[in-house]
Amino acid sequence: MKYLFRNDYSFGAHPKVLTALAETSMEGNAGYGEDGYCKRCADLIRGLCNCPQADVQFLIGGTQTNFTAIAAFLRPWEGVIAADSSHINGHEVGAVEATGHKILPVPTGPDGKITPEQIAPILERHKDPHLVKPRLVEIADATESGMVYTKAELTALSQFCREHDLLLFLDGARLGSALASPASDLTLPDLAELTDAFYIGGTKNGALMGEALVIANPALQPDFFRIKKRLGAVLAKGWLLGVQFEALLQDGLYFEMARHANAMAARLQTGLKALGWTLMVDSPTNQIFPVIPNTRKSALDQLCAYEDWCPGPTPDTTVIRFVTCFATTAEDVDGFLAAAAKF
Repeated sequence: MKYLFRNDYSFGAHPKVLTALAETSMEGNAGYGEDGYCKRCADLIRGLCNCPQADVQFLIGGTQTNFTAIAAFLRPWEGVIAADSSHINGHEVGAVEATGHKILPVPTGPDGKITPEQIAPILERHKDPHLVKPRLVEIADATESGMVYTKAELTALSQFCREHDLLLFLDGARLGSALASPASDLTLPDLAELTDAFYIGGTKNGALMGEALVIANPALQPDFFRIKKRLGAVLAKGWLLGVQFEALLQDGLYFEMARHANAMAARLQTGLKALGWTLMVDSPTNQIFPVIPNTRKSALDQLCAYEDWCPGPTPDTTVIRFVTCFATTAEDVDGFLAAAAKF
């Protein structure tokens, strides 16, 4: 048996989501998000966020949401401050830059988090009007290394941004795992209060596809649909996104799945430590980063699906990534650990 820890989107969708899609497939709904499901789900999200003024926009995937939001929020000469390890800087093939906005990377530690102290020097350097003007800070929760922001950290970052006329945008591709983590004390209302915009990721937490962008700042809301359409980010069959997010959010399934994924990751991480494996970080979410000798990779390739992440701390090691999800079972974790103990 080959165990699947490659990512959290290798499986299609939670059965409840698929059932909801099947039940609504032949209704003949209005297109482009003008259907009752998207409107009702937008109201549901506004309520969950305690943010009645928010605009809620449904998009298909994380990269699309990132570059569409950033392009909508910025003027042509404005740039984005982001962690050097961020998804927009390392895994989106210049999608943000293709919209005309330079990324100003911040070197971060293993946690991938940005602090006000790291932003201040960039603002100082870019006072020169011949340079790109920093206007937006992009962060992710969870970060690319599976770490989470605390309320104190996000509050400090939010206050700094507002004091320096910077927008704060949060990539929420793995927001479910972040907010469900025991290391997090943030809530959806906190995010609506402390950021200008963030999104609730569905693709990596039980949906077939889809992200729900919450634009809390009213100044960023006008004409968003127009740029969304211009960048090819409008799904004609928009109700498919509303149906999925309603199924995920109306009875807590979204966070139930995230807690399960985190629990399976914690079980796996604890088991790996017991076997003597070294970890790049102690992750509180559903991503785990073991450091393994390169001589063990061939055997591991036969046992499970995973991703190479980065070079290890020594030339003969590699950091790999294991990811758990709603479909990961305790039997998967325990079976893998038992097999891994033999090599």
